[in-house]
This record gives sequence, C-alpha cells and structure tokens, in this order.
Amino acid sequence: MEQLICHDLSIGYEGKVVAEHLNFSVQSGDYLCVLGENGAGKSTLLKTLLRLLAPVGGKIRLEGLKNNEIGYLPQQTQVQRDFPASVREVVLSGCLNGSGWHPFYTKEQKRRADEAMRQMHIEDLASRCYRMLSGGQQQRVLLARALCASQKMLLLDEPVAGLDVIATKELYELILQLNRTKGVTIIMISHDLHAAIEYANKILFVGKEIFFGGKQEFLDGELAKTAFGGAL
Repeated sequence: MEQLICHDLSIGYEGKVVAEHLNFSVQSGDYLCVLGENGAGKSTLLKTLLRLLAPVGGKIRLEGLKNNEIGYLPQQTQVQRDFPASVREVVLSGCLNGSGWHPFYTKEQKRRADEAMRQMHIEDLASRCYRMLSGGQQQRVLLARALCASQKMLLLDEPVAGLDVIATKELYELILQLNRTKGVTIIMISHDLHAAIEYANKILFVGKEIFFGGKQEFLDGELAKTAFGGAL
C-alpha cells in the first residue's frame, strides 16, 4: 500500500530551487535510501516531506498517514549533543508530536517510551544524562524518540554520521530490524553506497540526474557507475 506519493515535486528554501521534477512513491514497509551529491537537496527533501518547508512546486500526498505520524531523526548539532536531560526525558519528548500540550505524560505515552527504549536496547540508560552518552548511544536515544512519534514511517537524515565502525553497524542493524520485523517504513539519507546496497530495497538519487527505482535497477544503470565509479 502506498504511504507517500510525490508528483513533479520541486524543493528549495529562501526562494532558491535546489531540486525539481522529483517523482517517486513509498510503499508501506519500504526501505528507501536517498543518495546524491552534497548540496543536491537531500536534507531539504526530508524537511519538505515533513512540511517544515513548503514545496516550491508539485504535490506531496499521504495515504493512510498523517503528518504527525512520521518520526524524524535530523542531523544532530553540538547543542543537541550537550542537552542536559535524562534519556527517558529525551525519548518521552517524542510523544509530544502532534498531541498538543499537556502538563504530564499519559500512561500510554510512558508505555510507548519504555517500548521504544526496549527496542533500541537502552532501557538500562533511562536515568542517565543524555549528554554523558557516547555518540552511538545518543543516536539510539534519538531513534527511540522518533519511534515515540511514529512506528509507521521514519525519516532519518544521515543517522550514522560521526559514529565509529562498530556503532555504525549496530545502528544500521537496529534500523533494519525495525523495517523487517516491525514493518516500519524507512526513508534514509546516506552517503554510504555500501549501506544502501546492503539494506535498502529502493533508491532515490538526487542530483543533476534523478533516479528512482529498485536497488538492482540503480546498480545496473549508468548513473551509479558515473556517480560512484570505483566504489561499486
């Protein structure tokens, strides 16, 4: 079942178009990897899908999915890394997505946070201070936070940036498990072609040329060879 459809979508910010004529759709349970050159508009695309930026042109349509039912893991800033809150508080804050303001978290929201921490194997870190964690642990916390917002679709903007090899592999495996065992739709920006080949079932390449299709179709095409050359 289609969850998201983009037709002739143009994206940009401050009056500048960074990518245009994007046509793609995402099915429930897809793992879509968004590839492309720096500055091609990948992060702008995610922000546009989340309605944080208005489309310059074209249409975005959601099927059986509301805007507040999409979890988002943005690129982390240094200020966010130093956030002085407990792991539980950070994860719980994901429950506020679209629920309005309430003075206290509900029992159901607390249950969702506990389940998200369990899925990310960070239950034992619940009372720890977020800023005292390693980079890999922090990304697990933020992924748990995104899960509190939605277990239908997650948008991930370079989730392994800055992580070491071991933490990168562990986070990729957790994301894959959410996709394969929980049916969570994944849309992930990455510069890691090898990860895209290993985990994704669909590829969207954004650049001077646009590609959308199956992973093998991308690998067999000329665009992959031109863009990544010896990396293939």
